[in-house]
Amino acid sequence: MLIRNAKDSAGKAIEVWLRDGKIAAVGLGLLVPEGEEVLDAKGRTVLPAFIDTHCHWRTPGFEYKEDISTGSAAAAAGGYTFVNLMPNTKPVCSSAEIAHAVEAEAARIGLCDANQTVSITENFDGKTIDHLKTLPASVKFITEDGHGVQDNATMARAFAICTQRDITVMSHAEDMEISPWDYRLAEDIETVRNCWLSEYYQTRLHMCHVSTRGAIEAIQMAKLRGAPVTCEVTPHHLWFTNDTCDYRVNPPIRTADDVQALIDGIRSGVVDAIATDHAPHSEEDKLKGMAGMVGSETAFGVCYTKLCREQRLPLEMLSFLMSAGPAAVLGLADRKGMLEPGYDADIVLVDLDHMYEVHADELHSKSKNCPYDGALLYGKVVTTIKGGKVTFQIEE
Repeated sequence: MLIRNAKDSAGKAIEVWLRDGKIAAVGLGLLVPEGEEVLDAKGRTVLPAFIDTHCHWRTPGFEYKEDISTGSAAAAAGGYTFVNLMPNTKPVCSSAEIAHAVEAEAARIGLCDANQTVSITENFDGKTIDHLKTLPASVKFITEDGHGVQDNATMARAFAICTQRDITVMSHAEDMEISPWDYRLAEDIETVRNCWLSEYYQTRLHMCHVSTRGAIEAIQMAKLRGAPVTCEVTPHHLWFTNDTCDYRVNPPIRTADDVQALIDGIRSGVVDAIATDHAPHSEEDKLKGMAGMVGSETAFGVCYTKLCREQRLPLEMLSFLMSAGPAAVLGLADRKGMLEPGYDADIVLVDLDHMYEVHADELHSKSKNCPYDGALLYGKVVTTIKGGKVTFQIEE
């Protein structure tokens, strides 16, 4: 496939040739063999496809919220070709067997590749970590997302094992004894603890959905001290403030000062990735108070509108945070996240000038728990290409 009449992230004219699942050439006036399929970008912007470091597809056990097919479709519609899935399923993903089954089904569907993380403690019991010693080398990421490991000694032992086995810890930072009365302190105190453990054991640590000024500052200090720490922020923690939105997510929507701290962290390079924390729930579950929202299909529009159009950040920076940055976190930087020859032919075309209204009932996700319903956004995903094949395209 030859993509013609496109612009790059800097607004310059560009052509991209895709062949055998890879990017074959990038430039202008590319000479390609006769008979190649030509995709007319119609002046839209071509970017590396997006990579999500934090996502929930609810398989196994909660398929009434989302399954691998609908999660894949939602990801593709949002410009994603790779997602990293959390283990808070039923049963909890505490084994390589479950992880590999989820990944294989995603590969069979073919819209979006997936890495399935494994729980830090077995079945989220908060104590048992023996399974970490027998995980195959294919398992590279563990997390207790939704809970966080509460016991300090258990977490320290897990960090020590992960250093030996080349595994990255992904942290949901929440002291659950404190969060019932102070969500801010709950996040900040566990962020500091896990950053110290990362520095002490030199274990790779990725801080999930960072939402407070205190957490960002703690991560910045840990990086300056040489700890191998990375972090992500979410679109909803950049978009909403607690005086304009009371939608239940975990961590909760924060103050305007926290939002500014996250944006400052993006500007300064402390933030490594933007992740959706796509968390589908049924309407009944949301009424019961479950935390979370869908986010795969709105992530780029929200971030482009907020960061690029409002905050005047360059599109190149946003593209890095949604592609190359996540690729580096997930160990994919040698083949994904860049618009360069030799990289996987994972591409997204976006219309930066098209303002559109979000309609929750039109989302590809099985769940419609979307607080952006009715929001006006810029940056519409038009086409998603994975491995040189179109996985999503809007009707024109």
